[in-house]
Amino acid sequence: MLIKSAGNHSEEERWLSELMDELGERLTKLSFSYLKDWGKAQEVVQDVFLTCYKKRHQALELNSIESWLYRVTVNRCKDVLRTSWFKKVIVNNDVFYNQKSGQPSPEMASITKSENEKLAQLVLSLPMKYKEVILLFYYDDLSIEEISYVVKSNPNTVKTRLRRGREALMKNMERSDFLERSYEGY
Repeated sequence: MLIKSAGNHSEEERWLSELMDELGERLTKLSFSYLKDWGKAQEVVQDVFLTCYKKRHQALELNSIESWLYRVTVNRCKDVLRTSWFKKVIVNNDVFYNQKSGQPSPEMASITKSENEKLAQLVLSLPMKYKEVILLFYYDDLSIEEISYVVKSNPNTVKTRLRRGREALMKNMERSDFLERSYEGY
């Protein structure tokens, strides 16, 4: 688990290294769900860990460094999405641009079955307010309270968004005949 005291320089580096090993991949995937660009997602996570290191003494005083890192990551992703440069680039960029080049993204390479691939596409196509709570709840196993902290909403709003997100996902699955195809042959 994470080292709770960071006294000298080597302990601080070890603490950060453990944080990066434990949460780096999850934070990158979370960033990717917002930005739809693996490289930008990695840049955001590097920036988040740099911020964490700079504010390490404050971070060590928090009850949950993990929740704080999720919140900082979400905020950085939203900042990137607000920049006009990124908006211009992303308009011409496909969500799964790596598939066109024959090189699947690391996230998509881990999805081997066509049903899982389609489900991932359906989740990523949801509006941001639903997508973020679904990913944080189901993928990252965060509690309603932790998600509330990360997205800066009260727990009842998170519950409502989670319910509406599931409903929207089910409608999208029905529209795409996902449910019927998934159960053929059973």
